[in-house]
Amino acid sequence: MNIFKARINKLTSKQKVYYMNSNKTLNWFRKIAFAEGVSFLVLLGIAMPLKYFANLPKAVSVVGMIHGVLFVAFMVMAWETMGALNKKFGWFIKAFIASIIPFGTFVLDRELKKEQTAV
Repeated sequence: MNIFKARINKLTSKQKVYYMNSNKTLNWFRKIAFAEGVSFLVLLGIAMPLKYFANLPKAVSVVGMIHGVLFVAFMVMAWETMGALNKKFGWFIKAFIASIIPFGTFVLDRELKKEQTAV
């Protein structure tokens, strides 16, 4: 923790504000990515089997809508995070691909956590 504080103390005040804003954006993105990943797994692992094996289509309607909202929030925050962290457009494509692959957002989160702690 002392190394982290020492690195921040070396920054100018403008750099500190930029760092804190980008760090806040990254934290929000990671939270939304986790929620989106969980909702996707619930949709695939619980709601879809309930629809096709237990004849309960309402589960997909409810979980699907929640997942859809979280997916849109994920993509908006991915765009904002790309800008805040000065990432290239390829990073945004990588985030999109991670969002459509089961467990992909968790892998992306692990990479982002490593990058965040390295700063």
